[in-house]
Amino acid sequence: MTAASTSAICDFVLLDGRDSVCVAARDLPVGARITIAGKTLTLPAAVPRGHKIAIASLNVNEPVLKFGQIIGFASAPIAPGDWVHTHNVAAGQFSRDYQAATAVPADPAPIAGHTFMGYLRPDGRAGTRNYLAIISSVNCSASVSRAIARQFDATALADYPHVDGVVAFTHGGGCGIQFDGLQHRIYDRVLGGIARHPNIGGYLLIGLGCETATIGHLVSEQRLFQINGHRSSLNAKGGAVVNGAAPRRPAVLSIQDEGGTRRTIEAGARMVHELLPEVNAWRREPISASKIVLGTNCGGSDGASGVTANPALGVASDLLVAAGGSVVLAETTELYGAEQLLTRRAKTPAIAQKLIERIEWWEWYAGVFGCVLDNNPSPGNKAGGLTTIYEKSLGAVAKGGSTALVDVLQYAEQITTSGLVVMDTPGLDPVSVTGIVAGGANIVAFTTGRGSCFGCKPAPSIKIASNTPLYERMIDDMDLDAGTILAGRAMSEVGQEIFAEILAVASGKKTKSELLNLGDEEFVPWNIGPTL
Repeated sequence: MTAASTSAICDFVLLDGRDSVCVAARDLPVGARITIAGKTLTLPAAVPRGHKIAIASLNVNEPVLKFGQIIGFASAPIAPGDWVHTHNVAAGQFSRDYQAATAVPADPAPIAGHTFMGYLRPDGRAGTRNYLAIISSVNCSASVSRAIARQFDATALADYPHVDGVVAFTHGGGCGIQFDGLQHRIYDRVLGGIARHPNIGGYLLIGLGCETATIGHLVSEQRLFQINGHRSSLNAKGGAVVNGAAPRRPAVLSIQDEGGTRRTIEAGARMVHELLPEVNAWRREPISASKIVLGTNCGGSDGASGVTANPALGVASDLLVAAGGSVVLAETTELYGAEQLLTRRAKTPAIAQKLIERIEWWEWYAGVFGCVLDNNPSPGNKAGGLTTIYEKSLGAVAKGGSTALVDVLQYAEQITTSGLVVMDTPGLDPVSVTGIVAGGANIVAFTTGRGSCFGCKPAPSIKIASNTPLYERMIDDMDLDAGTILAGRAMSEVGQEIFAEILAVASGKKTKSELLNLGDEEFVPWNIGPTL
């Protein structure tokens, strides 16, 4: 990446020597001049920050290159200096070369000594927070679950200083679905993943009683049991023992069996009171950074996201993988057009094929509803300078760093492998992160260029701004400013800062979204099939 500057902030960034465009690093007015490759270009139109400037002549249908890759095709003649955006570029279709495992990176040199203060759970995973969860099996029990949780505010938890909160995990589904069908299995994975999540110290399950996604099915399929007040999963033989204790079923309530909402709320409150001392008994202790499972996500991206915040997060991702941790890259619809870069990095051809199958499934799935994947970028993304899904994806994939791809997971599937994994999720932020967190991510790094305010209990969400004006304008929501890269700060330095922030937040430092008590509304399981 190269940049040119006439002030404290550079005028433009050239990401790859093969590119036919550069990126404006600040608002450039009509008549502004930039010098690149020994040539001075005069801009015939104003170019906003994050938008693209042509540095070569392009004929109609000629590919436009950014990141050294195709981001679309000229839909009108383009001259050097022209503003390049939706008025003269279209996504089009092109065949990607799906080479499988042909450029597998060597494993990074291990780095030792990085630790955080977390909660070491009996199953060997580590929590970065310690919540008590009230989990609804169906929308019909959502109001009851919330009514119980509301009773346990900061005042009510004053005697339990090691409990981060009582959170109701509610959703809009759980019935009107095929029993044991695809949607039912997604609900089971999501709800089971929250129940066993390392950031959950205890939980209560609440259902109506007649829903399709019954609690009995959830407990059985997800093997949710508790031992001596601690959560566990049964082994393949249906049994588990911790310190000689036999497993017991989790705390469960059925509104119909309890005799209605009021009685269920009263019973639920009593159960929470009984669980709180057990949850409060957990204590933080030094734990290796290898126990961190980092979920990554973009939200409200702009033209600077793929230049600053995403690649800087990629540096931090590489550091975490070198420390033995796991990094999750998701939002399959926002990998579209960049998946060929990941197939080359796959450890094996079989892993590459799993990703290709997910891409092909998404093409089919979108087509069923008359959609195209280039419906993304959103209007906000386009206002920020992103023209096509290919451009957005090439910037988004940078969050995953440069290490080998070691697995491709289904939505909310448990993350059990160290290294970089892809989880198949939609691009919609709450739905995507719900799957990542349900899969076991104990912390989330969330990049934004337009200004997402995303929180996601029970996992803390670190917000990374792609540009300094956003960081300064939304200082109460942004945790870190990656826009300093455009002012000359080294990418590696910002990446190190993000890595340090991950360790600090994992140890208990509150993120901006936590200080604002955000994150109760963002639990949104993926609704993938018909409502029957």
